[in-house]
Amino acid sequence: MTMKNRRNLNSRTEFTPRVESTLTRSELRHTPSPASKLGIYLCAILLPAIAQAQDTAEAVVDDSLSLWGLILQGGWAMYPLGACSLAMFFLIFYSWKETGRGKFFTSAQVDAASRAIAARDFIQGQTAINETNTLLGRALTPALAKLSVSHEKAENLFIENLEAEENSVSQWVTYLNVVASVAPMIGLLGTVSGMISAFQTIGRGGMGRPELLAGDIGEALITTATGLVIGIPAMIAYFVLKNRLNTAMIATAQAGSEVLDAKEEKAYTSSS
Repeated sequence: MTMKNRRNLNSRTEFTPRVESTLTRSELRHTPSPASKLGIYLCAILLPAIAQAQDTAEAVVDDSLSLWGLILQGGWAMYPLGACSLAMFFLIFYSWKETGRGKFFTSAQVDAASRAIAARDFIQGQTAINETNTLLGRALTPALAKLSVSHEKAENLFIENLEAEENSVSQWVTYLNVVASVAPMIGLLGTVSGMISAFQTIGRGGMGRPELLAGDIGEALITTATGLVIGIPAMIAYFVLKNRLNTAMIATAQAGSEVLDAKEEKAYTSSS
């Protein structure tokens, strides 16, 4: 073998281990370590559990945001607040019905009674004013019986009867004002009760677990909000119905005075 062939054979022998060592390093570079394998396994195990926990939390949040969930979270104070809401709706509808114009007087009733009184037919005047069951008829009928004796006595009696009838109607509107005042107070009492429960939970070691305080704080806030939701519309309805009643009472007083004055106007017309 010549010297040149020996050198080529030696060079090939030296080159082969270098290539093998290079391939071994690249393979080792891309092979995952045991720590990375452990991380992959943990992610594969924990990701489904985390997703399930998120779904459960969303379901709990959605359930707690429902109307029935809020009512249950409000605690004992929601029962008297529910009674206040029912009373509010009843009083609003009933007072609106009782303060309607037809409950006080009608134009035909006033005209018929005025014509009878002008003709000095007081019995016919009482019959005409009692044809319909109105507040004016109940207040004016006793006064017409004394109109033939004295106009002043009849007018004073009419005013007294009118005030009594107004009190019988206004008491329902006044009850609405009571609901408007009591409902926020009950909500405030529920707030105090919820905060007391929250502090008791903190005293039992719930400071580091806010989920234990969520129910008590939710009770405190929900009862306050419910009391205001009932009290504000009740207060608005109270003033609306009160003005409606005052307007109707003023018109009724004017209509009664018109009937009573029909006697004086007839006498003045005859004398002139």
